[in-house]
Amino acid sequence: MTPRYLADQLARSLGNLAMDSVDVYYLHNPETQLGAVSRTEFRARIRAAFELFEQQVAAGRIGRYGVATWNGFRRPPDAKDHLSLAELMRDAEEVGGARHHFEVIQLPYNLAMPEAYAAATQVVDGARLTPLEAAARLGVAVVASAPILQGQLAVRLPQAVADAFPGLTTPAQRALQFVRSTPGITAALVGMRERAHVEENLGVARIEPAPEAVRGLFREA
Repeated sequence: MTPRYLADQLARSLGNLAMDSVDVYYLHNPETQLGAVSRTEFRARIRAAFELFEQQVAAGRIGRYGVATWNGFRRPPDAKDHLSLAELMRDAEEVGGARHHFEVIQLPYNLAMPEAYAAATQVVDGARLTPLEAAARLGVAVVASAPILQGQLAVRLPQAVADAFPGLTTPAQRALQFVRSTPGITAALVGMRERAHVEENLGVARIEPAPEAVRGLFREA
C-alpha cells in the first residue's frame, strides 16, 4: 500500500488501458496486511494511500477511490482482519476533508455469502449495522463481487430461489437477480468467458429487480 507503489501501478494501468483517467480506483484487499502489522500502523498506511488518491483525483487521473475487499467488511468487529467503514471514512476525511473522494467499496455478496445484507458487522455512531446499512448511512456506494461465486452458483439452486425470481431460466440468472435486487447494491461484477455467458447474463437486465423477493428469502431462512 505504499504510495510510491500505488502511483506506479496507476500509471501502468492507465498506460495499458490507453486512457488518461479511470472512474474508480480500488485499494485491493488491504485487510490482508492486518495479519502482519498493528492496526495503528495499518491506519497510517491507509491514510498515506488515501492522500495519494486525493492527489490523483486533483490531477484528473481518477474520479473516486475505494477499497475492494474479500473478508474485511464481512468479519465481526473483534476479528483481526475486520475493516470498519466508519474508521475508513474518518481516515478519508482526515486527509481529504469533508469533500474527500472515498466513495465506493467492493465486497463479495451472493446467495452463499449474504453477510453484506444479513450480518451486523459494522458500528456507526454506536449502532450495529450491516455493511449495506453502514454504507447507506455514510454515503458510500457498494459494488458486489462474486455474484455467482466463481460459477458455483451457476448450477442447481434451491427451488425457493427459482420461485422467488420468476421469468428467469437458469441458476446463474437467478443468482444475479438476487444480488442486483438487494437494496443498497449499486452494481454486480460478474466474469464471463464466452459470448453465451454474456447473452445469458444480459437477459437478467430485461427483468425488473425484485427487492421483496430478496427480503422473502431471508425471512424464510
